[in-house]
Order: sequence, then structure tokens, then C-alpha cells
Amino acid sequence: MRFLNDQDSDDPLLSVVNLVDVFLVVVAMLMIVVVKNPLNPFSDRDVTVIENPGQPNMKVTIKEGQELKRYESSSEVGEGKGTRAGTTYRLPDGRMIYVPE
Repeated sequence: MRFLNDQDSDDPLLSVVNLVDVFLVVVAMLMIVVVKNPLNPFSDRDVTVIENPGQPNMKVTIKEGQELKRYESSSEVGEGKGTRAGTTYRLPDGRMIYVPE
């Protein structure tokens, strides 16, 4: 008759232990997400991320070491004060040739 009077099933500490287990699983999942992110702060790789390519709200994020640079597109056409430096030709096999002027 010991099973009928089992007081261990009413122990409030057991529910706290279950909550700790749930939080450990959540923390492990968040760590996996951080590691899989290409812009994570623990990686030494250089990465370029392009969001919404070809759209008016395109954003480019470049990670070089620990430095992040973010470029956002605008609706303005790019202009500059440069001069023409040469011409580029595409060959039938797909190679590109640059010919300086």
C-alpha cells in the first residue's frame, strides 16, 4: 500500500526541475541559431549578405573581421566625376577581357 500514499508526486521542486530543463533546451536552440548565422560575432570569416536583391529596398551587409558595414540602396542613380578607363569584352566561352584605353 505504499504506492497509494506516495508523497513524491506532490513535490513542487520537481516542477522547477522540469522548467530548468525546458530553459536549457531553449538556450541550446538559441546558441545553435547564433552559430548558424553568417554574421555571428564569433566567426572570423568575411561575409557579404544581400537582402532583397534587385529591389528598391535592397540592403548589403559586409562583415570583415569584427567590422560590419551596411549599405542601403536609394532611388538615386549613381553619378561620379571619373573618366572612362577602358572597355570590357565578353568572349564566346564566357571569359571577360579588359582593354585599357
